Amino acid sequence: MKHEIYNFSAGPAVLPKPVLAQVQEELPNWHGSGMSVMEMSHRGAEYTGIIAQAEADLRELLAIPENYRVLFLQGGASQQFAMVPMNLLAGGKAAYVETGIWSRKASSEAKRFGEIDIVASNAEAADHAVPRQETWQLRSDHRYCHIADNETVDGIEFDFLPELGDLPLVSDASSNILSRPLDVSRFGLIYAGAQKNIGPAGLTLVIVRDDLLGQAGPQVPTMLDYAVHAENDSMYNTPPTFAIYVAGLVFRWLLQQGGLAVMADHNARKAALLYGAIDGSSGFYRNDVAVANRSRMNVPFFLRDSRLDAAFLQEAASWGLLQLKGHRLLGGMRASIYNAMPETGVLALVDFLNDFARRHG
Repeated sequence: MKHEIYNFSAGPAVLPKPVLAQVQEELPNWHGSGMSVMEMSHRGAEYTGIIAQAEADLRELLAIPENYRVLFLQGGASQQFAMVPMNLLAGGKAAYVETGIWSRKASSEAKRFGEIDIVASNAEAADHAVPRQETWQLRSDHRYCHIADNETVDGIEFDFLPELGDLPLVSDASSNILSRPLDVSRFGLIYAGAQKNIGPAGLTLVIVRDDLLGQAGPQVPTMLDYAVHAENDSMYNTPPTFAIYVAGLVFRWLLQQGGLAVMADHNARKAALLYGAIDGSSGFYRNDVAVANRSRMNVPFFLRDSRLDAAFLQEAASWGLLQLKGHRLLGGMRASIYNAMPETGVLALVDFLNDFARRHG
């Protein structure tokens, strides 16, 4: 029996089918220009129109205030682990909240550039919950506070938006950006690798408040200075042109769906279906994250008998359910259900979970 293919990869991840179809149609000849987007000069009129429209649509989606700059960069979120302290630490101290693998990587990298305080951690918490803000050990001399709003590997998502007053909040939003409305004005800086909810790998999105620009010291390389990229409208060097083009199509697709409030409802329904199947399996499957902090984007789960893991993955693939193997550092399984994953894909996965548990339980 032939099944429709559903890709549950954590990233690079599934893209909306209408976007892929448009890319295919426009690939050899963009809008009668005689050129593929991949062949265009990034300073030509055709391409400057593409990137300007992408930024305008992103600003509309997130209601980005005028005093924030949108930067289309390269290097992934992992490069931002260094760029953030290079640009914002300015010889001071910074606060980091550790909730999983990626926030720990971010704090570890930041220690290369100055004094970092781990103001809260869930490392010893059996339920992997996000530490309540009242437990955070913030100080008046911290230059910023960094969080990972959604931990892609651990499947842990913040259920609250920190209230920090004048202390800039910096967020790695790689795996849940554009999945729901977000009050950008509550952040000093947001960064996100594109390859989950935005577009192809190779693009990194940074949204930064104007007053945080220009703080990098003279030792910071030119290419790692946010102010340089802001002054040059993300065109200091050749940007990842094709990835930006595809991201722009995704932004337009999201607007056509009705915006981020509609996507939030869509994602909540999908997550409820999947967690419901896990919780309703009488322990055959389990998710170890506190219910309040279960990610709507990345759902790690474990089989009661890990000896069935290989069979699970093989049979899932035969059902057209791909990329369900968990991260190498965590094991088990993981289903990433980003914006572009249709509800039919989650329903197909739920049917398989129930069937596999019935046959092997």
